[in-house]
Amino acid sequence: MNPFNNPLPSHPRHPTPHPVLAGGPLPPDMPYPAPVRAQAAGPTTALASSAELAQRQHALTAAAQQLKAELFGIDDVIDRVVDAIRAWYVLPQLITRPVIVCLWGLTGTGKTQLTRRLAQLLGFYDRFVEVQMDGFSHGASYRSSTISGMLGDSGIHEGAPGMLVLDEFQRFRTVNRKGEEVKVERYQDVWTLLSDGRLPPALSALSNIERKLADAHYEAERAEDNDDERAGKKPYRFQLDAWDAQELKRMLKLSEPLAEIMLWPPAKVQALFASFQQSSHAWETDYSKLLVFVCGNLDEMYHETAQRVEDCDTDADIFHRLTRKLSLIDVKKALGERFKPEQIARLGNEHVVYPSFSKATYEHLIRNLCARYVDDIAAQCGVRFAIGQDVLDELYANAVFPAQGTRPLFSSVHAILSANLVNAALWVMQEQLPLAQEFAIHLAPDKRHLLVQGQGPEGVAQAAFPVTLELNRLKQRANADFRALLAVHEAGHGLAYCVLFGHAPQEVKINIASFEGGYNSFSSLKATTRQNALDMMCVGLAGRVAEELVFGEMACTTGAEQDFKQVTAEAARYIRHHGFGARLARTDVTVEMDNHVNTDVGPSNEAIEALMQQQYQRAQTLLETHREALGRTVDALLEHGTIAPLEMVALLKHCGIALAAPSGAAGTLPEEGLVLEPFGAKLSAFLARGSGSGSVQPCRK
Repeated sequence: MNPFNNPLPSHPRHPTPHPVLAGGPLPPDMPYPAPVRAQAAGPTTALASSAELAQRQHALTAAAQQLKAELFGIDDVIDRVVDAIRAWYVLPQLITRPVIVCLWGLTGTGKTQLTRRLAQLLGFYDRFVEVQMDGFSHGASYRSSTISGMLGDSGIHEGAPGMLVLDEFQRFRTVNRKGEEVKVERYQDVWTLLSDGRLPPALSALSNIERKLADAHYEAERAEDNDDERAGKKPYRFQLDAWDAQELKRMLKLSEPLAEIMLWPPAKVQALFASFQQSSHAWETDYSKLLVFVCGNLDEMYHETAQRVEDCDTDADIFHRLTRKLSLIDVKKALGERFKPEQIARLGNEHVVYPSFSKATYEHLIRNLCARYVDDIAAQCGVRFAIGQDVLDELYANAVFPAQGTRPLFSSVHAILSANLVNAALWVMQEQLPLAQEFAIHLAPDKRHLLVQGQGPEGVAQAAFPVTLELNRLKQRANADFRALLAVHEAGHGLAYCVLFGHAPQEVKINIASFEGGYNSFSSLKATTRQNALDMMCVGLAGRVAEELVFGEMACTTGAEQDFKQVTAEAARYIRHHGFGARLARTDVTVEMDNHVNTDVGPSNEAIEALMQQQYQRAQTLLETHREALGRTVDALLEHGTIAPLEMVALLKHCGIALAAPSGAAGTLPEEGLVLEPFGAKLSAFLARGSGSGSVQPCRK
């Protein structure tokens, strides 16, 4: 078989640090000097001194260092973001239109957290606006349905630097899956903002004020007629209600107090309104010095990983290598599935792609999270625990879902550790064990209890606390016969791949929780030759062949159904699409006359069947030849449940099968796809033959 949020407040003024971040916010006056903050608070027209520029550079560098200390595994992302905002922060006088930085990544990789923490560290938490672009995070009024309305309610002043985060931007799609335009009513002014940062006032609000002024004139005229209902009563002090006065103050950019504006007679308001309408400069609101973060998840870009939410078995490093290859081109292509070309252009080219977290990052997170729990218990109870590596390993095995980021990890570690550490601390105090020691915590042999040990007056004291490791239970195949079947089937795939491609699979596993079975994970190919295609068909059929070789023909199982489906599709592409068979024309089924394909599908069916028969027989010969290697691979799977690339290289070396050594870090495979054919050497040989032959005609202009 070969398968390949609790949302935080949407508009925070004081973002909350991540629960596992090392260290807290820096003091308000360090390391960001007051002159830097003062100048950043409003429009910057004066020349900045070299000392001020140096202070801002230092502040930005310190912020980057702090972010790297708190947010693990995204150092490259932090460096790119800091470089992208350097001019905006250090020399904002240069900025004439919004600086747009797009952050794309899987859920739970720290996109929103990075922007919130950066606002804190740079002193912009009071000029920070966060908008959930799904359109459901705020009320139903028109003010909350426009970006201009939300900026007007914020602490960001016109013409001054501020930070705007447009989160969950992928949900703001303007094009559906069929390429048709989607009607979007909320936040339509975002595209104007992203273009040049200059926003006109909401026309509906202006019309509303104009109508209110007309009503006021009408009421004043009726009052002059000494209406019976108003006879003998004092005239109203306030001419405008608080809501209309606030709208007037914001749109006309007035500085007077709200209570004073509410007293103004309609004639004065009308004069101001007319003057405003005639002024082109006053008409626009200048947000050209904004730093805009566009954040979201583009599943179209992460198609190999985003949908695998249940996968807790694939090594996180495999996902990490897949997602590290994503580039600006992948982002543009994915955005094209959701937005119009002119809208994609307004997002600019500063697209920062988050890779999924590596195994080392998850292990680092687990260690730091455990240290936080241990420190909290020690601070509250005086009991200091030392959590063993075996417990840390099981936390990784039972808490990490690589396609879902950190949120499942935090949840699982809390469920596994928090209550047990409290119970263990109570046991230590009840037993009156000396507190001037570390109490070791390890996993019991049954992997269902945590063992806590300490030194007491009468020797070693120990207590066991039950722990639920749900994924461990699912991964353990209790039935020996089923484990044997899985080991033989996956060993067949893995061994055939090793022999034919000269490389070890990225992973071979039978102890998995995601589904009932096992899997091999293979490296991608940057170029697939005719031979590579045949070899992959042979590898796909080798699982069934291994079952037949070991258990007999009548004991073969239905577990190869997906293998046959996949190999049939590969064989069909080999014959019908790639032109590797006897026919060169692309063969397909269509009702469109202008598709220019060969629709005579029937004759290719026999060729596909014959091709699969050949590769099945080839797999039989291959595994029969390497019976010893097959047996060793099966034994390794039964013993460990998984085989890593380095382990496969060492295992097959004893059987006389030499594999290429993994070239990636820590014995992993390279991030780039494999190129198995020496195309460069063959080109050189071709050119050498041509230059040495007298039959080659010289090129003519």
